[in-house]
Amino acid sequence: MDLSGDELLKLDNEVGFALYACSKGLIRKYNPVLEGLGLTYTSYLVMLALWERDGISVSELGKKLYLDSGTLTPLLKKMEKQGLLQRRRDETDERVVLILLTPKGRALQAKTERTVSALGKTLRLLRESSLFTDLKRLLDELYEL
Repeated sequence: MDLSGDELLKLDNEVGFALYACSKGLIRKYNPVLEGLGLTYTSYLVMLALWERDGISVSELGKKLYLDSGTLTPLLKKMEKQGLLQRRRDETDERVVLILLTPKGRALQAKTERTVSALGKTLRLLRESSLFTDLKRLLDELYEL
């Protein structure tokens, strides 16, 4: 769809707004579910990444989640105080900080799986649509991966 003139500047034609509003709406669905687990949506994403690969470095996690260290560091400190993870310097390169799950963080995985499955219908609908594939492709292009 090629837009010009007045059509270009209409909110209904703004792709960024549609993505922004959908993202906010989806996170709003997650929040009550995650709140019961003591997680925010962003801390949930951190946990997903750690359950996938425990011991990832802070810089790798930032790349994976598209977050800068100014956002990630305070979040990790808070999660460390919750007892979900610990940060430790890499023994082979002290400049690298690794993030490791604690037993409490590992145990939260099964509970989270059961709880988040309550969003099943919404998530299934999104995962099974071509939209999910298109969004993943768009992420690669936007972040030039």
